[in-house]
Amino acid sequence: MRTITTEEIATSVRALCLDAAFKLGEDVKCAISGAIETEESPLGRDVLTQIVENYKIAETEDVPMCQDTGLAIFFAEIGKEVVIDGDGTLEDAINEGVRRGYEDGFLRKSVCDPITRKNTTDNTPAIIHVSTVEGDKIKLMLAAKGGGSENMSGIAMLKPSQGLPGLKDFVIKTIRESGGNPCPPIIVGVGIGGDFEKSAILAKKALFRHVGSKNSDPVMAELEAELLETINGLGIGPMGFGGTTTALGVHVEKHPCHIASFPVAVNIQCHADRHKEVEI
Repeated sequence: MRTITTEEIATSVRALCLDAAFKLGEDVKCAISGAIETEESPLGRDVLTQIVENYKIAETEDVPMCQDTGLAIFFAEIGKEVVIDGDGTLEDAINEGVRRGYEDGFLRKSVCDPITRKNTTDNTPAIIHVSTVEGDKIKLMLAAKGGGSENMSGIAMLKPSQGLPGLKDFVIKTIRESGGNPCPPIIVGVGIGGDFEKSAILAKKALFRHVGSKNSDPVMAELEAELLETINGLGIGPMGFGGTTTALGVHVEKHPCHIASFPVAVNIQCHADRHKEVEI
């Protein structure tokens, strides 16, 4: 067995929060740079160029690449040979790290009570999904999820008879109706199957995949490519100003479901695709 302290976890989470706010991942940088070369609209190319300039300033000056520094979403994989020692629980340690990161980085604190709208003042509590894996390490994956893109997401309990055509229609309808609101070019996570909440979790976790990656299932990979082509044919374009780059990637994940159900969830991520991970 290996002992990992809650202080180690909190320290790692603090660093993740700052890294996510200031530094865009290389996968997204490459995708945006590539889109400048292929974008057919002059205005679209100009917008993409400004996005590149924005993330360069953020990284150089250690300032947030977007004023909406997001709700902290975590997927935590805990090795079954790990013992967590120290004050509080794993969740307490993660929230302490978020609290420190958002305070030390002067990041906007955007978490509030859903009814009273009173701010919690420290961007906690985070949303935390925990799973157990083999090994003696803890892997923490963070997405700093902005409200603009999250609000454009959707879920549908389709009939099994609607099949792939119904799934495609729902995904495209969701993106078309979102327009420029989620700050395209976007990354689209699609969760298929499971049940109501499982499909939404799958769609969220799909956003953690590197942009440009393909599903290992050839059928799902083909679906990803078809959806991406259709979405980029909608004409929404960078920041909604028109063009051929509405999405940088579509990531589809699936899970077995009940014979009477066909859940489909779409989770949208803006071009400030802030996902970071660390292994302790």
